[in-house]
Amino acid sequence: MHVRLISLSLVVVAVASIIGCSEQSASNDVVAPEAATGFVERQGQTSNQYMVAAATRDAADAGAKILAQGGTAIDAAVAVQAMLTLTEPQSSGIGGGAFILYWDNTAKRLTTIDARERAPLAATPELFLDGQGQPPKTYWDAIVGGRSVGTPGVLKGLEMAHQRWGKVAWSELFTDTIALAETGFTVSPRLHQLLAMNFHPGLRSMQPAADYFYPNGEPLQAGQLRPNPEYAAVLKRVAAEGSSAFYSGGIAEAMVQAVQTSAISPGLLSMADLAEYEALEREPICAAYRTVYEICSMGPPSSGGITVVQMLGILEHTPIADAEPMSVDAVHYFTQAARLAYADRNRYIGDADFVEVPVAQMLNKEYLRERAQLIGDSDMGKAQPGEFGLIARADDQALEIPSTSHFAIIDSYGNAVSMTTTIEMGFGSGVMVNGYLLNNQLTDFSLVPEVDGRLVANRVEAGKRPRSSMSPTIVFNNETQQVMHVVGSPGGPNIINYVAQTLVAVLDWELDMQAAMALPHVTNLNNFTSLEQSTTITELQQALEQKGHEVRVRDLNSGLHGISVLADGRLFGGADPRREGAAVGN
Repeated sequence: MHVRLISLSLVVVAVASIIGCSEQSASNDVVAPEAATGFVERQGQTSNQYMVAAATRDAADAGAKILAQGGTAIDAAVAVQAMLTLTEPQSSGIGGGAFILYWDNTAKRLTTIDARERAPLAATPELFLDGQGQPPKTYWDAIVGGRSVGTPGVLKGLEMAHQRWGKVAWSELFTDTIALAETGFTVSPRLHQLLAMNFHPGLRSMQPAADYFYPNGEPLQAGQLRPNPEYAAVLKRVAAEGSSAFYSGGIAEAMVQAVQTSAISPGLLSMADLAEYEALEREPICAAYRTVYEICSMGPPSSGGITVVQMLGILEHTPIADAEPMSVDAVHYFTQAARLAYADRNRYIGDADFVEVPVAQMLNKEYLRERAQLIGDSDMGKAQPGEFGLIARADDQALEIPSTSHFAIIDSYGNAVSMTTTIEMGFGSGVMVNGYLLNNQLTDFSLVPEVDGRLVANRVEAGKRPRSSMSPTIVFNNETQQVMHVVGSPGGPNIINYVAQTLVAVLDWELDMQAAMALPHVTNLNNFTSLEQSTTITELQQALEQKGHEVRVRDLNSGLHGISVLADGRLFGGADPRREGAAVGN
């Protein structure tokens, strides 16, 4: 096994001011909180019946064990998420939210479930403004503490899905995690390194997170056993009573108290917020790609599905499929399509229950063909959004942070799950309760509600769900409607680029899933072109600059996990070499 080392130093860049600063520049100029901790070359795994690809081996094993018992992909998803909360606490958990794609192979039906967090019912558009109407001066001021915590949705979403498609009893899906939480999980090198970086002030300045992650003032050590009996106790109640044990009673009361009495920025979460939370079924975003494929993902409040499909729809009208993978031409076409798609994303996408999102117009084939005609031989500079006849809106001003986790599952029945799950910032808000961290998802809203008198679609409103970039994706054969690929990634606003690049690599360049995920990354959020440092793609910097690109070399730390269905029916899964995940089958 070969290891490519990436710098472990993390220079925490405090944004001097986010007034008037676009979400793209804010989120991409802040060093990724889930920073790069190395690159381990991995081999894809092949399986005959079922497969789980997830961010820790313990989580993948827990899911595969459920599948071996005859469970469905959604049964396995419950087990995977429970384990990730324990073994990858910085990225996702029951204190956060998720988007779930579920393919029911018997009914031949795709369902998408919105388990995204909601703003508290007491929240107003001025949530992040001070007494003078100004937003926080640094990103930490917005993120850390109770003010940024939204109503968690993960357990409600999983329970909704399990009630429809589960075969294994709900109470049995938490057994492995409960046992490991009681005896202690093995702290991974990545978790240790992230803690050693000391980038999240909430972890050291707020209890109980400080004692849990920094016992005796020192970060958890790699290889150390870390019990979490409080989390085990929560899961025992959830296993026995269902999600109601989490959303009411003592567990809920402890959560509300932790938020409202947070030592830093007390928040608004209430018992009513938890009692009234519901996961929602949403219409999936689906579109044909090169006639052969159908790409399906999550609709609003996620911006991921729309923007990924827009990028691919634009790229259909470029020669990217004939370009050498990750060549100058390929990178140029890709970044220009990203510029155009992100321009629309930032202007128009929010929670469709609160704002009109012109989905049909944004995905219209003729519109995307016209957008592709704007791509020339040189970088176009900042792309302007399309005009859809809506009331004038301002571009979003959110502080979207690259954390999160993704897992992919295909069971022995042919059902599939693509689920992206998050607590937002690495280690979330820093508020910890009953053994799990709470999200800081409200910073995915625009920190200012309007700009120059024009409202932002993604402004804070009571009960609203913040816009997301999460892009859980399933690719179908457009003729047979059979699942071909299941994929997704963490990475904040870069998620869209990571997923779109992987799809181009698999569908156009015909790379296998593992090879596609290992390609060096390139991103553009309609600002500048980022090239992944410590990779061969940095050799393109000069050639891209000659095409007019502003190029920055930086960590682009994805966490892709994916599974492909091979022509002979076997499954081929892979895990991103930038993290610690695994693909496990029978």
